[in-house]
Amino acid sequence: MTTWEELEQMCLNCRGCRLCETRNNVVIGVGNKNADIMFVGEGPGYHEDMQGEPFVGAAGQLLDKMLAAVGLDRSIVYIANVVKCRPPNNRNPEQDEQDACINYLRRQYLLIRPKIIVCLGKIAASALIEQNFPITRDHGVWYSKKDCEFIATFHPSALLRDESKKRIAWEDLKKIKQKYDELKSEDNK
Repeated sequence: MTTWEELEQMCLNCRGCRLCETRNNVVIGVGNKNADIMFVGEGPGYHEDMQGEPFVGAAGQLLDKMLAAVGLDRSIVYIANVVKCRPPNNRNPEQDEQDACINYLRRQYLLIRPKIIVCLGKIAASALIEQNFPITRDHGVWYSKKDCEFIATFHPSALLRDESKKRIAWEDLKKIKQKYDELKSEDNK
């Protein structure tokens, strides 16, 4: 079993794809390493690449507000991405880049053992739930895999571009909070 220190060293030293050539920082993840909920986005953007932490730009600020609105915050969740290095010009990570990085995300999952994984956007959902995941149609639907509940919702950056999706994402977040509360009450029995 890989330790956090070993995983961090592997990520920092990774040369598995071309994204390593243009990165400023490897963005491994942030949050509670014993979290019941893990949020997974597609990859770091400009601010994340500069600071080495996921979801710190405008999309991250929106995510923080969304979490707070349902009674969650970064102190009880873990946040990561499918790829750990920023794709140039914030383009979507290409399949070979995702393939080069996915084992790091799997190791994060094994270290944390969350009960819920929230896929933020189509890229994360396609990597973790089902290839070519139809986010517009299947957001807010629960999937059970390996003792973990998966759900996808719109990426916060998509909500910044299209505010009409905010109401939909709000409903998804309420489902996530409800499932979280159900799992916590089961743990306390």
